[in-house]
Amino acid sequence: MPAPATARVPLDRARVIATAIDAADADGLAALSMRGLATRLGVVPMALYKHVADKDDLVAGMIDAVVAGFAAPAADLGARDSITARIASARAAVGRHPWLRGAIEAATSPTPTVLAHMDAVAGDLFRSGLSADLVHHAMHALGSRIWGFSPEAFTAPTGGPDRTPDAPTAETPDAETQRAMAERYPHVAAVAADAAARHPSGACVPDAEFDFTLDLLLDAIERLHAAGWRSDVPRASA
Repeated sequence: MPAPATARVPLDRARVIATAIDAADADGLAALSMRGLATRLGVVPMALYKHVADKDDLVAGMIDAVVAGFAAPAADLGARDSITARIASARAAVGRHPWLRGAIEAATSPTPTVLAHMDAVAGDLFRSGLSADLVHHAMHALGSRIWGFSPEAFTAPTGGPDRTPDAPTAETPDAETQRAMAERYPHVAAVAADAAARHPSGACVPDAEFDFTLDLLLDAIERLHAAGWRSDVPRASA
C-alpha cells in the first residue's frame, strides 16, 4: 500500500519572508537570492513573485517582520524607561539578525511598520512633556539608535554574516606597529591603552558604549526641555 502523500505547506508572503530571514541569519543578506530562496522553499523562483515584487520588497518585508516583533514596553513604565526598553528590544533584534543593520541603513522609504516604531518613540518623548520642536530634534539626535545600533566610522564587520552591531575593527596591530602609532597619535594611543587595561577581553564593549551614549543623549534632551529650548531662538554667544 503506497504511503499517503505529504501535504504541501501553502506558500504565502509570511512564509516567504520567514524563510528569507532564516537564510539571511545563516548566510548574510548579500548571499540571499530569489533563486536560493526558492530552493529552500521547494518551489520555482517565479512562484515567489506572487508574494513579493522583487528583492527590495522582500527585504522591506523582512525588516517589517523583525520590527513588528520588537517587545512593547510595560504599560506602567515612565516615558524615559519606555524609550530605553524599546531601544533595548531593537538592539537585541539586531544582535539576533546581523543583516538587519545594513538592511535598515540601505532602506529609502519607511513602511507603516517602521513608522509605527518611530511614532511610538516620538510618543514617549511627547509624554515626557517635550514640545514638537524638541521631539523633532531629539529624534534626529537619537537617529539609528532607535533601531538598536550606533553610527560608527571605519569599522570592519566581524563575527557573523554581513554586519554585527557596532563591530570594532578586526585585527590588533603587532607590537612594532603599536609603538609607531603611539608616537604619531599619542592621544588615540592613550585612550586605546586605557580601554585595553580596563577591558582585557576586548578594548571596546559595544553594549556599554551604546548605553553610555543613549544615557548621554536622554540626559541632554531632558536638560534642554527644562531650559525651555527652542530651535527658532539663536544660541547665546559664548
